Amino acid sequence: MPVELAIIIVNWNGGELLRRCLESVAQCPPSLPHEIVVVDNASTDGSREWLESLGERVRLIKNDENAGFGRANNQGFAATDAPLLFLLNNDAEVRAGAIDKLIETINSEQRIGMCGPRLINPDGSLQISVWRNPVTGWELLVTSFGLARLLPKRIRGELLLADYWAHNRRRRVNMLIGAAILVKREIVDAVGGFDERFHMYGEDNEWCLRTVRAGWWLMFEPDATVMHHGGQSARKRWTSAEELQTRLDSYLNFQRHCLPWRRALTVELSLCFLLSCKRVYRKLQGVVADDLKLAWQVHTKELKRLLWQS
Repeated sequence: MPVELAIIIVNWNGGELLRRCLESVAQCPPSLPHEIVVVDNASTDGSREWLESLGERVRLIKNDENAGFGRANNQGFAATDAPLLFLLNNDAEVRAGAIDKLIETINSEQRIGMCGPRLINPDGSLQISVWRNPVTGWELLVTSFGLARLLPKRIRGELLLADYWAHNRRRRVNMLIGAAILVKREIVDAVGGFDERFHMYGEDNEWCLRTVRAGWWLMFEPDATVMHHGGQSARKRWTSAEELQTRLDSYLNFQRHCLPWRRALTVELSLCFLLSCKRVYRKLQGVVADDLKLAWQVHTKELKRLLWQS
């Protein structure tokens, strides 16, 4: 029977969380004929050996180095001909009926190219997974200074998304995070897979934006639930300062490749103004703010580069 769905999992030292991820798929499988493709990014914690012991239950791709999230997923795309691709983080667990609900939703409209579930934290609370994409200068100012509270709750939720929105209804969005996304093969054929210039962070922002700009719809489906631990690989790999630096570099990479000069300049002006206010506030409190110092250095440097281009 032809495989209709490929579940693609990128693994790096997933350990017990990887086992729980695969167990959740086994306990809550989709109704379509499917296969599981695991791309292992040179794990050293024994998880690769455990994957090898599963035999034909998974299709295992073994990398000799950590290829990053985007490139490894692209390897998964190339390894299967399935018309539907479900990207699932190795620290995520699907709940009953989640995959089938996503399949139902993505097939409900030809223009839907990607569909994302409602994510929850291990304690059952909502995990924010839908943001505006890309961010704008006005949005940064409105949210950072609490001006959003001046808007009626419903309006600010629909306008700003993120933690202003309850994630409680199906709707079109411009961003779905890579922890769990169902994608039509047509998307990969039409707009390509992940941009491999992004090693980690920002690649899902860029892919989603490229997909939307190509005329496809992204759909958020609240009736499909996936539990996501979140950030586990990053904590094993980097210190908090290294992770912040990686996130900042990835954001600037996204901005340089995806935003026109004028919009990027507006965002950087807003960010530098906000960071200066936060640094003054922290200083008055007597709080050491190494994270703000690093962000300030990165964004002021980028602002100078943009101004020089003018």
